[in-house]
Amino acid sequence: MSHHNETVEPGVSDSPEEPYIVEQDDRWTAVDAFQFPHLNPKSSPYHDAINHAFSNSIEKGLEDISVAPSQGKFLSVQCQIIGAKHVLEIGTLGAYSTIWMASASPEIRVVTLELDAKIAEIARENIRYAGLEDRIEVIVGAALDLLPKLADDIQQGKRERFDFSFIDADKVNALPYFDWAVKMTRPRGVVYVDNMVRKGLLADEERAKTDANVRGIRKAVEGIGNDTRVDAVILQTVGEKNYDGFLMAIVK
Repeated sequence: MSHHNETVEPGVSDSPEEPYIVEQDDRWTAVDAFQFPHLNPKSSPYHDAINHAFSNSIEKGLEDISVAPSQGKFLSVQCQIIGAKHVLEIGTLGAYSTIWMASASPEIRVVTLELDAKIAEIARENIRYAGLEDRIEVIVGAALDLLPKLADDIQQGKRERFDFSFIDADKVNALPYFDWAVKMTRPRGVVYVDNMVRKGLLADEERAKTDANVRGIRKAVEGIGNDTRVDAVILQTVGEKNYDGFLMAIVK
């Protein structure tokens, strides 16, 4: 019996040209089902709030495209490792990952950017349920319009530089998002870009000719490789949701 499955999800699209292909494997799902409850027990702070953020978002009609639970925990652990107090997120969705990062420490404050006002309101519902409205600021608008304003605030001393920046938005603009995040992240801070492998499509030069998202991530890798401000790596990941990967960079 093969463990490997590919399915096409109707209604979920990577680009106007291509359907979204989900790769899953029984072993990946089984490992997550075993390890996650042990390493994130119900007694964990924000356990209920994180589950509510996921379920409420789905009930309100948002797509199930937030980070996987283990990835959310990884973001929280990474914030703890670097002692993050100021976090930037590009792409809020239902604030699932936002709450994970805010849960890492009572000292963390998150600024998160969301394009869609209706989605932002669902995120705010989830944030209020978690009791984190005083530490999470949701700003609505196009990220490429908002990021220069945040940078100006930092330059003028109105905001602190970010310790950790998490980019989980459209991949067409992955490189400009990364550029702005680096400008606003402190030295030795981290910039994390999600969904950079896309089931191996990162390496598919032919697919890049017709898929704007694949072109975007390839352009990002090439650009980041030439960026002397950072040292970066991509790790491929598998799990209950998909085969993908992330780029992580440290700001020099």
